[in-house]
Amino acid sequence: MTGKASAAGFQLSSSDLKPGGRLPEAQVLNGMGYSGGNKSPHLAWSNPPEGTKSFVVTAYDPDAPTGSGWWHWLVINIPASATELPAGIGADGKGLPAGALQTRTDFGQPGYGGAAPPPGKPHRYIFTVYALKVPKLDLNADSSAAMVGFMANMNSLGKASITAMYGK
Repeated sequence: MTGKASAAGFQLSSSDLKPGGRLPEAQVLNGMGYSGGNKSPHLAWSNPPEGTKSFVVTAYDPDAPTGSGWWHWLVINIPASATELPAGIGADGKGLPAGALQTRTDFGQPGYGGAAPPPGKPHRYIFTVYALKVPKLDLNADSSAAMVGFMANMNSLGKASITAMYGK
């Protein structure tokens, strides 16, 4: 299954995710009552805005019952020459493009953490790539998701997203 989503020509695609489709079990957490693969999905982007100097990738669940959603994955300082992140790279960050860095998620540590919604209405999982006007965000692996989100939005030239659904 493949999916594509775009914003003004900037496109995000995935060989693992279908926009509006069900999140595959490979991208579900292995824990908290779930036995998924806890594997970050393949993401690829094309046609970034002119002037792009770096990218940020995030995975976010706005439906988590926290009052502020749940950040599942954050990768910053992806060089402008990069066009994709392979599936599974979020486990330990090995194989990330040179200079890229995973930062702390709401699971309390860097790296991909899969879907694990409480029973009930399915949750949305929004995978977003931001094209930035700066070559690097001055953040570290312990930076909060809120800080990454703030810096990504403040320096964004454009973004593209794919939303998948998951629930019990």
